[in-house]
Amino acid sequence: MIVPPVTNPTFNEMFYASLQTPPYGERVRTCLQCGMCSGICPYGYLMDFPPGRMIAALRSEIFDRVLKTDTVWMCIACYACTEACPSGIPLTEKLMTRAKEELILAGQVPAELQLAFENSQRYGNVLGQSPRKRADWTKGIQATVPVLGKDKKSAEVLWYVGDYASYHPRSQSISRAFAHILNALHVDFAILGPEESSDGDSQRLAGERGLFEMLAQKNAQALRKFKFKEIITTDPHAFNAFKNAYPTLGITYPVRHATQFLAERLTQLKPLLKRPVNGKVTFHDPCYLGRANNIYDEPRALLQAIPGVELVEMSHSAKTSLCCGGGGGGMWLDGFQWEKAHTRTSEWRIREAVAVGATTLAVACPYEPPRFEDAIKTIREASGMEVRDVIELLAESMEQ
Repeated sequence: MIVPPVTNPTFNEMFYASLQTPPYGERVRTCLQCGMCSGICPYGYLMDFPPGRMIAALRSEIFDRVLKTDTVWMCIACYACTEACPSGIPLTEKLMTRAKEELILAGQVPAELQLAFENSQRYGNVLGQSPRKRADWTKGIQATVPVLGKDKKSAEVLWYVGDYASYHPRSQSISRAFAHILNALHVDFAILGPEESSDGDSQRLAGERGLFEMLAQKNAQALRKFKFKEIITTDPHAFNAFKNAYPTLGITYPVRHATQFLAERLTQLKPLLKRPVNGKVTFHDPCYLGRANNIYDEPRALLQAIPGVELVEMSHSAKTSLCCGGGGGGMWLDGFQWEKAHTRTSEWRIREAVAVGATTLAVACPYEPPRFEDAIKTIREASGMEVRDVIELLAESMEQ
């Protein structure tokens, strides 16, 4: 009997095998090479290996060429390729994230992204702020914001605030507005305050799986100390983490995005919306609320409940919405991506809002106001346009 020689699997074979894990990873073998993913990708035209060509490289056993280029970092994990794929391949979660993991292992990480990783590990947030200051945004506001462990041991609702909504000056106003609304609705809620850590979802989709797991376990340890019935958050990235990523680590809690939570209370909320907010408002669907989790109707229902709002839709909306550019590490790759593209997806989005005559661009993610407000400064036709979170518009309508 002839015994075949023992051969070790090549890196190409091991990488291909690692993609074919549940759920739906096995679909990578069904790629049609139709080019839909590469065509729909916002920065696909700049990538040496957009998703379809990356799979072709795997099949041709030349994946090492992918790791010799840095254009994989142009991926902003917007789920557009996943949405467009006729074979249902989880390109964002599996292929693109795994490619980034390999680049990280090879030490090929843009400096600004590396800093975000280091801040996350050292401080528990990407902004490099002290954990002790995580609830400082609550100081000086009329709304009561209890902190679990300090003010109470349990609550009906745990509000996971998130990094940008806790620390970024522009996004803190969303948090203050949401606190006002929760108090007006007499919701029994509390936050974690200094015990909260970054949700880690954007770090995960930027290829730092180990860092994500560390942050998830830190949050799980904090959550186990307290009693609550559900988690709510104004951050779609945190929502995606708690809904889809944390359960893979055995961390499971009921979770809803703030727009879902408030849309269910429209009957109670509508009588409080007395002040008109006049103007044409267009809604930008966040990738991690829309394409990643199929939440489209609730934010629009809330906007339509506000007196004076005329809701108009941009040419790309719902499943075809353009990305703000902040997902999957994009928040911390602006410099790198500008050098490659000399344009930003946030600017494309503002131009679409201008085209439909919008006076206000409504958003539902704390990543987005600073990105879009910066974009407005570069587009003359957008002068005077406001960027407001749905939560901020609701709170404004509630003011007497």
